[in-house]
Amino acid sequence: MDTGEAKARVIKEIEARRRELSELSLKIHANPELGFKETRAAGWLTGYLEKNGFRIERGIGRLPTAFRGSYGQGKPAIAILAEYDALPGLGHACGHNLIGAMAVGAAAASKPIIDHFGGSIVVLGTPAEELYGGKAILAERGAFNEIDLAMMVHPAVHDTATTQALACISLEIEFFGREAHAAARPEAGINALEAMLQAFAAINSLRQHIKSKARIHGIITDGGQAANIVPAHSAGSFLVRAEDDAYLDELKQKVINCFIGAATATGARLEYKWADIHYAPLRNNLTLARLFKRNMLSLGRQIQLQNPRQSFGSTDMGNVSQLVPSIHPSVAIAPQDILLHSPQFAAAAASEAGTRGLIDAAKALAMTVVDLVASPEIVIKVSQEFKKRK
Repeated sequence: MDTGEAKARVIKEIEARRRELSELSLKIHANPELGFKETRAAGWLTGYLEKNGFRIERGIGRLPTAFRGSYGQGKPAIAILAEYDALPGLGHACGHNLIGAMAVGAAAASKPIIDHFGGSIVVLGTPAEELYGGKAILAERGAFNEIDLAMMVHPAVHDTATTQALACISLEIEFFGREAHAAARPEAGINALEAMLQAFAAINSLRQHIKSKARIHGIITDGGQAANIVPAHSAGSFLVRAEDDAYLDELKQKVINCFIGAATATGARLEYKWADIHYAPLRNNLTLARLFKRNMLSLGRQIQLQNPRQSFGSTDMGNVSQLVPSIHPSVAIAPQDILLHSPQFAAAAASEAGTRGLIDAAKALAMTVVDLVASPEIVIKVSQEFKKRK
């Protein structure tokens, strides 16, 4: 079997699975589960893999809804990553139901390719991408130690072979003041809400003097109990993003200074906590991305290597990309005026366009597996690029 025959075979395999993969995706979509609570989604995905002859390990990395599904034992060990968590209040408005289905579909279709050429295929079920950075936790706990390359595809409004993703860390803030009657004895109080508002104002001023790709945003989660009581407590949740880890560290100090200054000005006591896990910036392996692009083009997708107008977000796939050669392409499932993390994108993730994106992405992933296991010299080039850029 040559490469062309192998790619034709995986395309046929996935096409034969179109209905069952669509049904799997729609079932996950109709039953959204938040991070680390994706028990049904993880069960359905591992059940599909188990039915297709994969060895299943559940609860890897001490995360109950994480899993590893493996087929084959040789090198290269190629990981296809599955996400399946939903967003609070919005369900699958990031399309993770499609990511999970395309991952297991591509892996199952790759079985005869692994049998013929060697290598191994691993589906890593990575929970809680949206809120807690499940991949970052799994990376710290050794889940990628035996992996040579990692791939996943994310639903979007553009077809692109690479993704720009920023380093990101979350920050929890609390101010503690003193309650008092806001009309009768305001001078006796210490206004914790005022401290939070002053910190927001300081951050707004800081935004004028940070690098263009950096981002700071937050919300107030507690602002007091009644208008006639000086608030004794306020709380907020913030995200800080930067193009690289070095500038993220620099920006963290500038951000926390905004809160320290507000505490000093108001007399409120400040408590804060940076998250234990941060999202690393994404390192795209261009050798791998060009393989994926070529395969998507062969399916009729007008995919770009990079979208110059692409907006910036963050993903825990960045942490994976620091350890092994990785790609995180996008597949369009909705018009360009639709926003991710919106009800409209959630609807697209359960649409016929969503299914087309799922099937095309699964085919391109499986075709890229063919490229890698059939041509050891390509794996060497992928590895050389990773070492050089690191």
